[in-house]
Amino acid sequence: MKKFLAVLLSAMLLAALLVGCGGSKGAENTGGQSSGENGDTKDDGKKPYIAVVSKGFQHQFWQTVLKGAEDAAKKYEVDITFEGPPTESDISTQVDMLNNALSKNPDAICLAALDTKSVMSQLQETKSKGIPVIGFDSGVPNPPEGSIVSTAATNNVEAGKLAADQMFEQADFNKKIKAATADNPVVIAVQSQDATSASILDRTNGFIDEMKAKCEGLFPDAVEVVGHDVFKKPASKPAAVTIKVTVPPSTSYTDAQSAAQTMLSNTENLIGYFMSNEASVTGMLAATSDGTELDRQKGKYKDLIAVGFDAGKPQKNAVSKQYFYGSVTQDPYNIGYKAIELAYKTIKGEKVDPIIDTGAKFYTHENMNDEDIAKLLYD
Repeated sequence: MKKFLAVLLSAMLLAALLVGCGGSKGAENTGGQSSGENGDTKDDGKKPYIAVVSKGFQHQFWQTVLKGAEDAAKKYEVDITFEGPPTESDISTQVDMLNNALSKNPDAICLAALDTKSVMSQLQETKSKGIPVIGFDSGVPNPPEGSIVSTAATNNVEAGKLAADQMFEQADFNKKIKAATADNPVVIAVQSQDATSASILDRTNGFIDEMKAKCEGLFPDAVEVVGHDVFKKPASKPAAVTIKVTVPPSTSYTDAQSAAQTMLSNTENLIGYFMSNEASVTGMLAATSDGTELDRQKGKYKDLIAVGFDAGKPQKNAVSKQYFYGSVTQDPYNIGYKAIELAYKTIKGEKVDPIIDTGAKFYTHENMNDEDIAKLLYD
């Protein structure tokens, strides 16, 4: 009897072991991206889906962002959609695109918001549903707390500072700055597309603050910022250097051209001109006969040191011909690539930094064909 019981017990133990092994195998095969009760991810065999909603689509800058996103999607084996409104003024169109993305229940969303206030309810929805949102380019300024996991973007303050540093160190410009007096002040112009976009504000403030600090080193308390209330900074002494800001009434190239024409025509002792975005650059070029009036040898404004931002064929041409001293370029490819990479890592439960700087570089006619610069200069 004891022998029979021992055999029976052994058989029961063997059956239990087989059931246990079968259960483990079944769990391994369920796989995929679904959360368990404890927040663990499991493999269900489906690729993660990431919806990308940008500030634009047709412009080549966004096409370069798209290329970076597509390459990252291939590397990390995720499915993506990428869409953006026709222009950066089409806020309601972008909101519709974000709503459409949410209806597909993505694993993550990458968003470059045109206006944070317009997407507040959507951000609350993603937060309540546990859908991580990655900001990119200008990101999502002032979002609801905890709604944005990370942002892949140019540090626009530092990019603006880079433009100021390069302009200040240019030999002719530096000579004129040092010769300025309260009786014969010099003017540095700054043209920005608007005074509301976070990226434009950061670039403009970065340039203004850095240029003001450098000039204050020569003329303490004698540097003023005028032209627009958002950026206004009075000097406590008679100004030797004036930083004059112009912001057109709209983002159209026509208004950008008019703003540049007014600045050029009505400003005495203008020695420098910084344009914080491509629309401002296009307006400046239109106001100077495609830049020929900035020609360093025989142009009407041959002594003006102009510095732009971004790329595009007209701006590249202006730098190549030395109408512009140089320009700052972002890295749109890296912006798209890093956005998808951050989304993927977040889906996988990896910890990511709240902000990833995608970089900026200054290019001139001397280095714009270098490999590390040329790949960032879209047409």
